[in-house]
Amino acid sequence: MSSAMWAATDGRRFDAALGHHQRAASLAQESGDQAILFRVWSHKGSLYRHLGRPVDALDANDVARRLSITRRDPLFASLGHARHAAILGLTRDKAGVDRALGCAREAMLRADPGEGRPVRLTAFYDEAEVHSLAATAYLAAGRHAEAEARAHASLTLFRPHLVRSRAITTARLARAQLGQREAERAVATAASVDAAHPRVRSMLDSFTRDLRRIAPGPLYDSWEQQWTAA
Repeated sequence: MSSAMWAATDGRRFDAALGHHQRAASLAQESGDQAILFRVWSHKGSLYRHLGRPVDALDANDVARRLSITRRDPLFASLGHARHAAILGLTRDKAGVDRALGCAREAMLRADPGEGRPVRLTAFYDEAEVHSLAATAYLAAGRHAEAEARAHASLTLFRPHLVRSRAITTARLARAQLGQREAERAVATAASVDAAHPRVRSMLDSFTRDLRRIAPGPLYDSWEQQWTAA
């Protein structure tokens, strides 16, 4: 149920994701499994972030961050802090974003790499993902130069199998470049993105709307033709 919830969130089927959460949270509570409880509530925080509801997102993510597993295993704590930073970006809380990212980095450094953990965590969460979530936070906060720097850092660190994550971060990089009015560079970056995934296509739809507002004219017309044909 937790996987179904995340798949629905990632596929932009938010009503379905909310329904899956209710069932997943009930089952997780019955099981008493701290790792799956963390996953369910952390994912709900991400769901509300995608819905643009930062207060609800912070509340859900706080449930995850207060679980005992975050005190036992710093890697879970790190992910909780990194996702908190991404949510705080929506509130434009500059100090809060920086503080949460600092906590995420510090907790990751304390985590024992040899400790046994669910593959669903270790398969994606690493320093590259921290930088990618930092890029998300800074983009939401309007700090585009910092978002670009973090996106570049993330892209140099991604493991080869994380193809979707690389596409998401590259789309974030394009948005960060466009936010700095570097439209030609932003379009070149966006053109390199594999947009097969619904979430990536949604991000590039937003990029297209921003490009039309920031740089109307031949560059936009050329990109729109390319994007429409993709």
